[in-house]
Amino acid sequence: MTHVDIALIGSGSANSLPGPEFADRRIVQIDRGVGPDRVFGGTCLNLGCIPTKMFVHTADLAHAAQDGPRFGVRTRADGADWPAIRDRIFGRIDPIAAGGEEYRRSHPDNDNLTLLRGTARLLSPTELEVTTTDGGVEHITADTVVIGAGSRPQIPDIPGLADADPQTSDTIMRRDTLPRSVLILGSGVIAAEFAHVLSALGVEVTILARSDRLLRRADADVSARFTEVTAQRMSVRTDVQVRSVERRPDGTVHLSGHDRTGPLELEAEEILVAAGRTPNTDLLGAREAGLDLHPDGRLVVDAFQRAQAAGRPLGTTWAFGDVSDPHQLKHVANHQLRIVRHNLLHPEELRRSDTMPVPAAVFSHPQVATVGLTEAQARVAGRDVRVAVQEYAGIAYGWALEDTTGFAKLIADADGTLLGAHIIGHEAATLIQQLVQAMSTGQRVQDIARTQYWIHPALPELLENALLQLTDAHGG
Repeated sequence: MTHVDIALIGSGSANSLPGPEFADRRIVQIDRGVGPDRVFGGTCLNLGCIPTKMFVHTADLAHAAQDGPRFGVRTRADGADWPAIRDRIFGRIDPIAAGGEEYRRSHPDNDNLTLLRGTARLLSPTELEVTTTDGGVEHITADTVVIGAGSRPQIPDIPGLADADPQTSDTIMRRDTLPRSVLILGSGVIAAEFAHVLSALGVEVTILARSDRLLRRADADVSARFTEVTAQRMSVRTDVQVRSVERRPDGTVHLSGHDRTGPLELEAEEILVAAGRTPNTDLLGAREAGLDLHPDGRLVVDAFQRAQAAGRPLGTTWAFGDVSDPHQLKHVANHQLRIVRHNLLHPEELRRSDTMPVPAAVFSHPQVATVGLTEAQARVAGRDVRVAVQEYAGIAYGWALEDTTGFAKLIADADGTLLGAHIIGHEAATLIQQLVQAMSTGQRVQDIARTQYWIHPALPELLENALLQLTDAHGG
């Protein structure tokens, strides 16, 4: 049995923990890897944020070409060279993952660190058994365990689905060819982004949503508009209950179920499951090791990112990111890792991780970005709500875009405190940042609107006009 100062599980945001400040501590880093090939470096780099956005940009180019004639420009998208698209993206990403692993294995910076590739299983909060990729077994005890083990695609318990060898976000981007048609099972962020990518590149897409709209966790007005706009580009079926899925001898997929109109029978060349992600706590044996879990399988942590057992925080065991947080977002994992890092180095002055509003974006077409409370959440919380809605069509740059569907929706309290911001439209993910900053620093709507110039005729006028509505409502 080997004893170390720190046992670190994961290689995504967890990879930022080791550094010169920990040079006097013996560290073992255990990484199972992600995806079918168990690649080093975490989901964001290999299977999530980064490659998907590279695909999204490619899809944006294809979609813009199709849109040219509306502006009097003779453009069109004449098909897609899928292998070239795929190889350009992973030709850049794969060397980064390989280089990261090699750095951990052999660079002098890591003389105090041992990298084990394999699956860690907790025997107690500070004891692990690691089954390595070469079939060996290592037993490790540690003064401190840091868990950044991430999550993986969830496959719903639908008869025949697992046997149909469905695509997931782990596999769809590495295919050799584009399918001619695809059924997308899901209606959240992953479903929306892949629907945009595949549709823009010429795939016939059908989205199957269990609820009555797409992005159902977004503000209701944004969700309804997104569903409406998406349904103009591809087939969107809502209120779907899937009864069974079958992969037929010719390779096609047959799906049976029903929606609000009655029985549903659909066929496609491929099926993509985008029904959410499950934290890897089951692979860790976290429950058996005595750690507390939420009903959805996430580790329970306190505001300092300490894992809990029997309702009490453990000073020995820490967790962050997808394995413990409902916001499965890279920027959240990065922030929480920085908090864990500080708290390990400065146990006498612990910092909280829950002091800032959490923004999120959907890189679809149109983009969606959000931070803070939805209108419904604000009203349920009993806040004295003021709402402003500004359409892209009402600002000069919106005229340039010929945008008749996008808007910004801001929710404020009676004193001008910004409670939430929601944008659907061009560059929403960029526009939202100024409001994230305002909420994080405590600016009121009148402060944001009246104390700076807003460049005309630029997209931020969308926010200026919405803020002025709220400012006028507050007499600012």
